Amino acid sequence: MVRSKTDTVLLFTTRITRLFAYGFLSVVLVLYLAAAGLSETRIGLLLTLTLAGDAAISLWITVSADRLGRKRMLILGAVLMLGAGVGFLATRDFTLLVIAAVIGVISPSGLEVGPFLSIEQAALSQLLPDERRTQVFAWYNLVGSFATALGSLGGGLLAQTLQGSGFTPLSSYRALLVAYALGGGLLAVIFLFLSPAVETKANPEAVNCKRVLGLHRSRGMVAKLSSLFALDAFAGGLVVQSIMAYWFHVRFGVHVAALGGIFFGANLLAGVSALLAARIAARIGLVKTMVFTHIPSNLLLCLVPLMPNVRLAVGVLLLRFTISQMDVPTRQSYTMAVVAPDERSAASGMTTIARSVGASLSPSLSGLLLASPLLLNVPFFLAGGLKVIYDLLLYRDFKALKPPEEAPPRSAQAGRLG
Repeated sequence: MVRSKTDTVLLFTTRITRLFAYGFLSVVLVLYLAAAGLSETRIGLLLTLTLAGDAAISLWITVSADRLGRKRMLILGAVLMLGAGVGFLATRDFTLLVIAAVIGVISPSGLEVGPFLSIEQAALSQLLPDERRTQVFAWYNLVGSFATALGSLGGGLLAQTLQGSGFTPLSSYRALLVAYALGGGLLAVIFLFLSPAVETKANPEAVNCKRVLGLHRSRGMVAKLSSLFALDAFAGGLVVQSIMAYWFHVRFGVHVAALGGIFFGANLLAGVSALLAARIAARIGLVKTMVFTHIPSNLLLCLVPLMPNVRLAVGVLLLRFTISQMDVPTRQSYTMAVVAPDERSAASGMTTIARSVGASLSPSLSGLLLASPLLLNVPFFLAGGLKVIYDLLLYRDFKALKPPEEAPPRSAQAGRLG
């Protein structure tokens, strides 16, 4: 029990470290690439390839984690994060940046990328009882959102401070890349202290089952969830944090320190919304919580570019973030609940990879749209509309499939059968 608590604390610590680094860099990533001489079209393509590379690497790592060791694969992911930071520091050549982005782990959105989330979720689900899973996942997302918020604020302030001290914009952004690379190194060190309790346990019932990418009985269900999550992520990829920061900079002339403050507040509110999701899910269920909180947030997203000034635009954006992340811990908990324990790393990996693939396709489209003043607002409308479609499809297909903690007691089932 003590070891399980220690492992849980370590997994929360790695989540905080990683999301702080992601948020720290995401506010200035597009600005850095622009200062390095890349056009909007090339920036969009690079972000797409970055996410695509993360998806490919993460797929191999997550489906292999239960066989090769979860701890070992987490350390490998941290090394790839370190490598991405070093690669972006070492060159401004587009081709070399693409290579560093595809092989390494870097987050243009400030949100999770790479293999970490899938393997950590599988480990946490193994360390926790079913009835505590959603609540702990909510706290896991809360600390991640707070870390991203602090990283966004710190990154924006540091870049602005360095520029005020005489650094060029490019040099100030490179300083943040150094910090990002160091974050990957620190992450690898923390993962070294995880115990064998995080590794998968053998499932005797699945010995003779045919496995495909680590899945056996849940293949069809995971495939359907993955396709829906890919649609949602494609929509979200149109307005990742780096792109929204760039949009506010172009549309309203918001400077980098203010951008950090905006997304500090946004991620703070997102974290609180994730925590509230556990209480709502306990009352109405995981699927209903995912859908009924997500639709209003997407309608608010469509309203952001319709605002006539920066204050109203920021206000609507922050209002959207108060409910935008309620589907995250519930979605993660639901996926872990409806598959077999020895499928969790693979299921989480497959659904996360599907999201990464979906998200990887859209930034290049946003780059093309942002390059035209007439189409500057289209990514918001397109993202909000596609996300509403995802919500309706998810409710239709999964409203009847309950996780164990929502299933009626066996005695009640027996009574109904009788």
